Amino acid sequence: MTEFSFPKNFLWGAATSAHQVEGNNVHSDWWAWEQAGRVQERSGLACDHYRRYKEDFDLAVSLGHNAHRFSIEWARIEPAEGAWNDEALTHYVDVVRALRERHLEPIVTLHHFTTPQWLVEQGGWLNPKIVHCFARYVERVAAALGDSVRYWITINEPLVYIRMHFIDGLGPPGLKNLKDALQVTRHLIYAHAAGYYALHGAPSMRHAPPRVSIAQHLPEFWPCRRWWPMDHWITSLTDQIFNHAFVDALRDGRWTVPGVATWELPEARQTLDFLGVNFYGRQFIRWKPMPQGWPGSSCDLAHHYPREVKERTSLGWDVHPPSFTHALSRWGHLGLPILVTENGTYMTDDARRWSYIRRHIQAMAQAIRRGAPVIGYCCWSLLDNFEWAQGYGPRFGIVNVDYATQRRTVRESGHRYADVCRRNAIELNSA
Repeated sequence: MTEFSFPKNFLWGAATSAHQVEGNNVHSDWWAWEQAGRVQERSGLACDHYRRYKEDFDLAVSLGHNAHRFSIEWARIEPAEGAWNDEALTHYVDVVRALRERHLEPIVTLHHFTTPQWLVEQGGWLNPKIVHCFARYVERVAAALGDSVRYWITINEPLVYIRMHFIDGLGPPGLKNLKDALQVTRHLIYAHAAGYYALHGAPSMRHAPPRVSIAQHLPEFWPCRRWWPMDHWITSLTDQIFNHAFVDALRDGRWTVPGVATWELPEARQTLDFLGVNFYGRQFIRWKPMPQGWPGSSCDLAHHYPREVKERTSLGWDVHPPSFTHALSRWGHLGLPILVTENGTYMTDDARRWSYIRRHIQAMAQAIRRGAPVIGYCCWSLLDNFEWAQGYGPRFGIVNVDYATQRRTVRESGHRYADVCRRNAIELNSA
């Protein structure tokens, strides 16, 4: 075994999102969705992080972290159209101050799957108005937080959000329509660009220019049946749709999906200062005919398991750390710094959780060795939390949460991860 040392000032931390941990997010579309009985469990108090954030940040410090990714809840800041909640905004100012006091680098996400309910009632992401509304919200947050935040994520996993809410119907507004999904895609691109310019144009940012990105879910897509040309074709198309098209729009101002559309979007060109990467594994793709009413052909994104799949998470997801090395290496060619904004797993056996985290950190180290410009790693998640349509069953936290008492208990995986953070190094196989 040899020891690999990460670059100086490497960011080590964990991630959370507002609706999943804060509790009582009563003005958001997800809260309304839950109250309507559209999911198996309601978020309710969640982890009570809105009140316990200092306690949770103390835990992060005790585990050797020097960064923390969290999200600001738009529905708290603007619970009704044009009605700004200064108390909620002050809360997030206090959150950032608490992070700075603990020497934790704040990584702020502005939209993590939730939207104010009043805006959804006006069409939400299907309404072009949302771009202006999002920019206005970002301006408000930027004015309050100023240059106390360097790293900003405008939109978390835009393609996952689109698929979950507008194709699979698993979240509000519960649609299953390709045309709507394409319209939302365009609006998300414009919203990111508007947010980018709002942050860079904020007077409060003049002394320390912000670094702005999205958090892009970047799985490795493999053909399920290597012998079937159509699986190769649909895998390539899926990779273009889910991995490349959105990032290309923010780099080159052009969104392209062969056989679907090409959009010229000059407003979005060069609106990435780094690339936020969320990674959870490989996905095997099978070709199948489109459902009735959809043109052309489709991919089957269900979890398939060819013989080469040797390990799965407790949710049935493929575990393949070399794919993480490959993903970071190929996206490193963009020439942008890479910040791993999410990587983690749900395992009922915590030893297997740590094995997953350790091997993925080792895979990241191999990518850095090959030249990938990775600047930090955020484990998902600091706390067990509300996992959207799956409720409180899956537990991704390196800290266990007893939801009945809100007691936090650091898992052994959290302690083992802490050792890597403190040493800024990990052992690699000599080979």
